[in-house]
Amino acid sequence: MVLALTVCGVVVALVVLGLFVFGLRRRLIQRSGGTFDCSLRWDVPEKPDTSGKGWGYGVARYNGDRVEWYRIFSYSPRPRRVLERSAIEVAGRRVPEGEEELALISDHIVLTCLHRGTRLELAMSEDALTGFLAWLEAAPPGQRVNVA
Repeated sequence: MVLALTVCGVVVALVVLGLFVFGLRRRLIQRSGGTFDCSLRWDVPEKPDTSGKGWGYGVARYNGDRVEWYRIFSYSPRPRRVLERSAIEVAGRRVPEGEEELALISDHIVLTCLHRGTRLELAMSEDALTGFLAWLEAAPPGQRVNVA
């Protein structure tokens, strides 16, 4: 009986610790500001896939001329993807369709982009989209930025 209670106590403590680390990691990512909720789908086909598969929920952070994307359900302190402003080409935007509406946060807009030849999609709120496009267009003189 004592062993069972000890094991249960350890399991509960580990779960609480794990949740605390998730929260602490998100706070550390957001500490420097310039963050927004952003879902990402990497290496998508030319034709829009509305099945809802492949989306990863995360947080994006502006860091100089880069956007760093962090998976929300990860313990890694490093970004999963890094997008350089000079390499991002916006190909279009659309509203989520079909099962995608269930996979994404409501009222998010899907932005289709190319980054170094890789097609990707970012889903974010209208406000975050406005800020993202403004950040792209605010590139220093001499940098090529393609915004559709």
